[in-house]
Parts: sequence; structure tokens; C-alpha cells
Amino acid sequence: MANRLAQTTSPYLLQHADNPVDWLPWSPEAFEEAKRRDVPVLLSVGYSACHWCHVMAHESFEDETVADYLNAHFVPVKVDREERPDVDAVYMEAVQAATGHGGWPMTVFLTPDAEPFYFGTYFPPEPRHGSPSFQQVLEGVTAAWTDRRDEVAEVAGRIVADLAGRSLVHGGDGVPGESEVAQALLGLTREYDEQHGGFGGAPKFPPAMVVEFLLRHYARTGAEGALQMAADTCTAMARGGIYDQLGGGFARYSVDREWIVPHFEKMLYDNALLCRVYAHLWRTTGSDEARRIALETADFMVRELRTAEGGFASALDADSEDAEGKHVEGAFYVWTPAQLREVLGEDDAAFAAAYFGVTEEGTFEEGASVLRPAGDAGPVDAARVAGVRARLLAARDERPHPGRDDKVVAAWNGLAIAALAETGAYFDRPDLVERATEAADLLVRVHLGEVARLTRTSKDGRAGDNAGVLEDYGDVAEGFLALAAVTGEGAWLEFAGFLLDIVLEQFTGEGGQLYDTAHDAEQLIRRPQDPTDSATPSGWTAAAGALLSYAAYTGSEAHRTAAEGALGVVKALGPRVPRFVGWGLAVAEALLDGPREVAVAGPVGGELHRTALLGRAPGAVVAVGEGPGAGAEFPLLVDRPLLGGEPTAYVCRHFVCDAPTTDAGELAAKLGG
Repeated sequence: MANRLAQTTSPYLLQHADNPVDWLPWSPEAFEEAKRRDVPVLLSVGYSACHWCHVMAHESFEDETVADYLNAHFVPVKVDREERPDVDAVYMEAVQAATGHGGWPMTVFLTPDAEPFYFGTYFPPEPRHGSPSFQQVLEGVTAAWTDRRDEVAEVAGRIVADLAGRSLVHGGDGVPGESEVAQALLGLTREYDEQHGGFGGAPKFPPAMVVEFLLRHYARTGAEGALQMAADTCTAMARGGIYDQLGGGFARYSVDREWIVPHFEKMLYDNALLCRVYAHLWRTTGSDEARRIALETADFMVRELRTAEGGFASALDADSEDAEGKHVEGAFYVWTPAQLREVLGEDDAAFAAAYFGVTEEGTFEEGASVLRPAGDAGPVDAARVAGVRARLLAARDERPHPGRDDKVVAAWNGLAIAALAETGAYFDRPDLVERATEAADLLVRVHLGEVARLTRTSKDGRAGDNAGVLEDYGDVAEGFLALAAVTGEGAWLEFAGFLLDIVLEQFTGEGGQLYDTAHDAEQLIRRPQDPTDSATPSGWTAAAGALLSYAAYTGSEAHRTAAEGALGVVKALGPRVPRFVGWGLAVAEALLDGPREVAVAGPVGGELHRTALLGRAPGAVVAVGEGPGAGAEFPLLVDRPLLGGEPTAYVCRHFVCDAPTTDAGELAAKLGG
């Protein structure tokens, strides 16, 4: 055997194509090989922007001695969790059940029947902190496999039986109502960090989906406390080290609760979700800062993550080369006072150090600081700040850049399409709407292609081998629906309907439950099914939101019923774990509000259309078009004539319509929440 990763499209797998380990991708051949040789499978799961994945690769997988042992006693299988979220989810659940924690790199030993029996995450090259070395683990597993096979089989069987017993029969009884939403809000209030914004302690993750829920709840109920938590959290993040103060865009999370030092990887999904939520915060409050952050984040995505084919790449690494040529976390982003002086000269360097909180001691490693506006700087000269920022950005651009994971993930591109379309529409940036449209075109052309089913990933315009999972269908449909609202092009509504019909046919079980993989997908030891929102909306809640919007656009009872069935899980989880079902709660707010259906008989980009898009009513859908063909594009526009020859807006919800209006102020009042 030899390393077989060179033929794959995953940048993460390609990083391991030159390892002396004889890696195979996840495939039936790998398990047939394990059966033939009667050896266990070593499953190693990671992703390209994962710092400790790189560390373990360098320490162990590039080591000839370790590789020789591994190749002799195991069939090594490498998985990119971003390409195969189903494989990752199933075995991560087993790791967490067995050890009480999880993470990446994930290291799992499997029988040739793919049943797990021993688990871990990162293993060091030498024993340390009570953890055995990777070599010791390999030897221990080999000994157990050789001498205690019955015990291994029993453990594997017990784990698989335990996982099988965890299936969610259904999401709960009925849809979430006022009381569940109120309990969820109360739970969030308890976990809210009043001093620093956000929820919980360190590490602290940007809670984009929870903020979306809070904004929608405020729009519907006028609850000032919800708006305060949302606005203060967004302000704290925007002024923290988690936000790139020079180039825009957000890092994955903050290692501390004050948002000072980030884990420096930048993911497409975080930036898409946060771009959209800051745009929605601006829509709610008119905050100049929210507008700036939304636009800078959109520009970051287009500048740094857009691929030659018009899609968006997955991530930028945390690590890059420092001045000595060593790969170091954060090297691209941090500054010392001396580096500021080198670029800016004494006076401006002193000004920049005071403004951005750069000290001799530093806030990061080896005396370097993460830039963040110091809160006590007092009034500042905005023009001087802008000039300093531009010069530092230009100097930083000369540094070695972090690596980029170039694969295009369907779900995350769906999130980016929604964010860019809305941000472009709100702030009169047609270029952003064009970038959203180009990404949507790529998904239709390459990810749907001729197979009429969504492919999870592509790279360099070539579709990968892995089938789309539920989050791909839900998030891409969400992106297409947002694009339809902004552009008035009914084709995007049609494509969303096509994807959501597949959700109804292939991903839906009894009683409204949803599965992460299709009925005809590869059978793993358990069918993954996770309704909780983590870094992105879960497939379950993403699909619920898109189904609800599509039903509002079309009047489809089947899609409305499916959305309500899916939201049962939010009724069950919202009051208990609101932080982990933020998007589900945001969709529940849309359901409680209607959602409202807005038909604008008039021109795309006209005053009424813009007013409709800026309406704050949770989850409101907007159809726009004029002329006799408009109703063919959007069912909401059928029999919606102009009044007195003027552009006219119609607002309906719960099968009841308001009187049509030609007045933008009146329309704004109808959609104020």
C-alpha cells in the first residue's frame, strides 16, 4: 500500500499526501483492506485550519518510525471533517460519550466493521501531562487487538448499541410558543456576561445565531433587554481582538472572556453569519459601527476568501511564518511597539500603540499584541486613525500570508450568499449582490450539476465526491431565498424549492424529525441527527427556517407543515439550552410573527422594495416585480396590481392581508415588528 491522498480534492487531505503514513481516504476499500489484513483502522479526523492537527501531523505522521509501525499494524484513514461532517459527527459523539470531551484532531480506533473501540484527540510524541505518547497508544491498541480481541469486540458492540439508542424519535410536541421563547430568553439572561458581552466564560465564541434571535425577539415584542444584550455583545466583539482591526473579518473564537486574544483562524461561516447579523443590527438601531463592521466583513470575505470560480473558500489558517521563517500562530496579525515604529515612525507609532493597546509586555506571546481599540483612549482623530490603519494594513500585506483552505463548502457558501445579498441591498453596494449571485451560480452549475442532488464540496470548479448533508440543503436554500428577495429573480425561489423538496423526500422522518444524511446516503454505524446549533445553524434548524420562508412565498402547506414539525425540537431544547439552539429560536420568532408576506408590485431597488427589505418583522419574505409576468416568478405577486399606476406593496400574514399601500412610510410602519 501507499499513501492515496494525492487524488483527493480536500486541501486538508492533500496536506498529508506526502506523509510516510499510508493514508487512505474514507472508503469501502479501506475497511476491506482491514478485513483482509485482520487489523484495526486508525481513523484520524481534522481540518485544514486546525492548529493542533498540524502539530500532531508534524510530530507523529511525518515521523518515519511512527509511520512504519502504523502502516504495519493498522489501516490508516484520514478524513476532512468539513467534507464528511456525517463521519465526523458519528464518531465525535462516540468520543464525547466515552471521554466526556471531544475536539480535533480526533483519533479513533475502529474494527474492520467500522465500530469504534478506543478514542482520543491529540496525542503527543512523548508522554506528558498524564497523557501517553502516540506510539504508546498504538502499541497498546495493537496488544489489545492481538491478545484481547473478545474484549475489544464487546466494547465496540456496547458503544454501537449505546449510539443506536440515542435516536431522537421526534422533536417534541407541537411548535414553540410564547412561553418557550420567554424561558429561552430568561436562560440567556442568566448566562450573559454583563461586563464583556457574549455568553459563558472562556473560550468565548461569537454568538451570531443567538444575536439574530435577540434582534428578532426585540422586533416582535419590544423587549429592550433582548436588544441590549445583542447590541452590547456586537459592540464588544467589534472592539475586541477577535475582530481584525486592520483587514476586517472575525477570528474563530476568543481564548479569554474579554475578546482580547483570538484563536486566529478565520472561517467563512463565522464571517458570513456575523456580517449578516451586524447588517441586521444596523437595520434595527441605525448604528454606524454595525454598518462599518458589516461592510468590512463583507469586503474581507470577497477580498480574502473568494475563489477564481466565484465561490468562497472555507478558511484561513491560524498559523503563518514569522520573521524567522517559523510557522507560528497569529504571526500575520500581531504587532510589537518596535514593529509599529518601523512602519509608522515615532509619533504615529506612539499614537497607534495608545489607540490599539500595543504594549511592551504584549497581550499575546513573546511581547506581541493583538490590535484592539483601547477603551480609555478618549476622543480620537478619525482621519489619523484611518491613515495609520491603512499604512499598517499595507505593511502587514507584505508579511507571509496564512494558508487558505480553497475548498468550497455548499452550506457555508449559502450563508455567505445570504449575507452578501442583504448587505449589498441595505448599503447600496450592487457589487456585493453580484458576488452573491456568482457564488449561487457556481453552486447550481457545479454542486448541483447534472446529478440534481447537492454535492458537499468543490475545488477549482470540480465537484467533490461527497453527497450534501442536511445543512447544505438548508443553508443553500436560505441563501437562494435571500437572493430572490434582493434581486427579484424568481429562479432563485425555484432552485430553493427544488432543494427543499429533496429535504422533504430524503431527510425527513416520522413526526417531523430530520436526519443529517439522506435516506439513500452511505450507511454509517448510526445515522447522524443533531438539532443543536454550534458554529453554524444545524441542518435541522437551517432546513426549518428555509422551509418556513418557502411556504410563506408559495403558500405550500407541505413545506409549512414540515417546518412546524421540525420546530418541535426547538420547543424541547429552547428553554433548556438556548445558547445551542439560537437559529432554531430565530426561526421560532418568524413563526410566531407569521412570518409576514410582502409583495411589492414595482421596480427592483425602488423605494418600496428597499423599505420592504429594511422591515424588521422576523423572517418576513419579500417578493418584488412588475408587469404581467411577475406572478409567474413569484406566486405572492399574482393578482397584485398597481394602485393608480403607482408601485404598490401588499402585506399579509396568517391568511389576512392589510390594505395595499403606495406609501413607503406606511409600509415601514407595517413591517416595524
